[in-house]
Amino acid sequence: MAPFDEGAVAPTSHYLELTLHQDPDFTEAQLMSALINKLHRALFDQLAIHGAASSVGLSFPAYRPRPGGLGRSVRLHGSAQTLGLLMATTWLTGLRDHLQQPNPDILPVPGSVVAHRVVQRVQAQSNPNRLRRRWLKRHPGEAPEVAEAAFPAEAAEKLDLPFIQLRSRSTGQPFPLFVRQVVSAAKPGTFNAYGMGLDGSTVPWF
Repeated sequence: MAPFDEGAVAPTSHYLELTLHQDPDFTEAQLMSALINKLHRALFDQLAIHGAASSVGLSFPAYRPRPGGLGRSVRLHGSAQTLGLLMATTWLTGLRDHLQQPNPDILPVPGSVVAHRVVQRVQAQSNPNRLRRRWLKRHPGEAPEVAEAAFPAEAAEKLDLPFIQLRSRSTGQPFPLFVRQVVSAAKPGTFNAYGMGLDGSTVPWF
């Protein structure tokens, strides 16, 4: 995949759609998390090599702003060349049997498209673990119990949004990635290693 500088514009003239089968052994959320984890690893590895922003964005056609609201489909947006290079790699190994179309067509975005969406990661403003770590760095020598008392678990902000259970490629730590997908004026740009827009970059909506 061709890298992009963060100030550049990644073409989103084409797309492909990956739709998961219903599976009696796994929930929809589990399979979607597995799919996005694999995509994240592929995009992260490209950024690690090239040190630039990603040229692949994503969106969720059946998105609903509530827990479990991502649906069973994800669209990947980019140029025909970029998407072709991505699909020529082995990033879907182990998941193709769970897809309705293991080798989906790369299609041009319909010419009638006028709508766009921005897909964003949303982080809770009051994450107790993050606040405790920050406090302990500022107060070396203090016991962790003091930080726990200062920032109790009950203080965590509850986000009423769909999320993907991911494992960070850089730290190895699991975390929920909350997703907000909203209407936006078209804004060309680039994407991060989760396929989400940098600085409000949008993808076509149809």
